Amino acid sequence: MEKFNPAPGQPEDLGDGITRILAPNPSPMTFRGTNTYLLGERDVAVIDPGPDDDAHLAAILRAVGPKARISHILVTHSHLDHSPLARKLARETGAEVFAFGPSRSGRSPLMEQLARSGLRDGGEGIDPDFAPDRQLKDGACLAGSDWEIEALWTPGHLGNHLCFCSGDVVFTGDLVMGWASSLVSPPDGDLSDFMASCRRLRDVGAKTFHAGHGAPINNPPERLDALIAHRETRGAAIVEALGDGPATAAELARRIYSDTPENLLPAAVRNVLAHLIDLYGKNRAVPLGALSAETQFALR
Repeated sequence: MEKFNPAPGQPEDLGDGITRILAPNPSPMTFRGTNTYLLGERDVAVIDPGPDDDAHLAAILRAVGPKARISHILVTHSHLDHSPLARKLARETGAEVFAFGPSRSGRSPLMEQLARSGLRDGGEGIDPDFAPDRQLKDGACLAGSDWEIEALWTPGHLGNHLCFCSGDVVFTGDLVMGWASSLVSPPDGDLSDFMASCRRLRDVGAKTFHAGHGAPINNPPERLDALIAHRETRGAAIVEALGDGPATAAELARRIYSDTPENLLPAAVRNVLAHLIDLYGKNRAVPLGALSAETQFALR
């Protein structure tokens, strides 16, 4: 993964009619930046246009050949590093924007309850005004002149997260990445949904995952097994730590993520909170008071 360092704005041919363009938005949460994918030779689907950046918009438009047109704009999910450029690209090309739904769609009832109680997302930033032209249901299919795609609703990282299957390739957005595990930050991230979505992708049988950040994943089952095992290990560590007495997500994160840099601890706290809420949903832990980011949890 450290060898993955493409130049932003430069199209790269990945084969199978897929081109990748890296957006110029590197950060601790986005690695080298957001991967925008172009699929097709004549009718081109743009997958995850990326952040609101005019240079990246120009790079996408340059990458489309003179005999091609952008016919579809597909958004895996509406974090600020994936969806904001969609509307500008739609205005430039006349293509419609396709996604599962607006930014707050796809939440579980428990996450809706948490949001109503005032729990705010602490993750990568939600695109608050995002709304697609066309909403895609789970299993919906789209086609261009030389490609077909099936949309799979895969909540967990975000409630409106979709993966896009094309042949034996899956565009996984931020659900599955090779360079890091995904942030799961309630109420927009849901660990129970995340685990179910990972297991669902395990059954797809894809040969390659193209993620929202980082290099292609050429052994999807192995990567998914590692992600699932990682989450299960974290959950076990949290249960063990709660055996010493009640604690908040922040207290647990500092104990369990002891070697994590200080600037990444807020993300670790949100991941621990996601685990605690998952344990609460499984009746294995209980909040000592109203459920919030600062609530102490105890084993049931």
